[in-house]
Amino acid sequence: MNPLESWHEEQQAAYLYRICADAEAGTPRAELFRGLAGEAEAQAAIWRAQLTAKGHPAPPPYVPDVRTRIVAALVRAVGPRRLKTILAAMKVRGMAIYGAAPPSGHAPPTAGAGTEHRHRQLGGGGNLRAAVFGINDGLVSNASLILGVAGASPDPQVVLLTGVAGMCAGAFAMAAGEYVSVRSQRELFEYQIGLERDELQQYPEAEAQELALIYAAKGLPVAEATRLAQQIVADPEHALDTLAREELGLNPDELGSPWGAAIASFLSFAAGALLPLAPFVVAPGPRALPLAIGITAVALFGVGALLSLFTGRNAVYSGARMLFLGAIAGAITFAVGRLAGVAVG
Repeated sequence: MNPLESWHEEQQAAYLYRICADAEAGTPRAELFRGLAGEAEAQAAIWRAQLTAKGHPAPPPYVPDVRTRIVAALVRAVGPRRLKTILAAMKVRGMAIYGAAPPSGHAPPTAGAGTEHRHRQLGGGGNLRAAVFGINDGLVSNASLILGVAGASPDPQVVLLTGVAGMCAGAFAMAAGEYVSVRSQRELFEYQIGLERDELQQYPEAEAQELALIYAAKGLPVAEATRLAQQIVADPEHALDTLAREELGLNPDELGSPWGAAIASFLSFAAGALLPLAPFVVAPGPRALPLAIGITAVALFGVGALLSLFTGRNAVYSGARMLFLGAIAGAITFAVGRLAGVAVG
């Protein structure tokens, strides 16, 4: 660890902790952030002492950079909860308190205790949910594109070419976006867990105190929170996992393969986009467009009904709503295409 960089990161974190405390004024979270600010400043002092001990000049008074000021302004405007991912990336701990339950009983929290259930973690159904949404995106976007072009040109070859282009472009775009998203999430975790590993070696007592502050903010008595935190930090094998979850609000179980996510996204989008395109491939001619509309309508209803598994709503209602929304999108793009075709003609 570079002492100067570590000093700067701790000072930055302390600055943002105090901004978070002001934003959470009047709540127990404000006390947590003020306590964490004090711990960050104490850790910054350790790095400052290391610099001077090695003969380096003492760092100048901390001045937040532009990025930190922008994040601070956003925290003042919308609060820390909505910016917890950005704050975690800037070494602001304690984000797991948002939506988390306090540790219960008198045993050390197990890995994953007190973490929130994010949208990707749905009891094993996260992959299915992502696949359904990918199919829905491909279905709606390519069906709308096909209808828009069909409204402008009745030539089935033009519609087919446009549909194939739309399917390929959309699938590659979705895959690239998913790859970047998952890769960025993994890089964030790897960077943050590396910092935690180094800090556990440098000052384990300070890490234990930070963890105790988080547990106390969740409602655990201070003495019990301190005892649990010290017990966890004393076991390096499990301490990193707990610190990642409780201090950073990161869940290692949610980190998948970037390539796996990209391939799954590509295939699900392409599957959805292929449905309205199929009639123009199998039965090109005047019947292709009505068949495409019929297949799209059935698929939209089916996707909407399937999504009810995740929303808890009535399957018929969800299917009808999806069909209605898809019909509006298709009608508008067809009308725009028709107007554009008339204008060009």
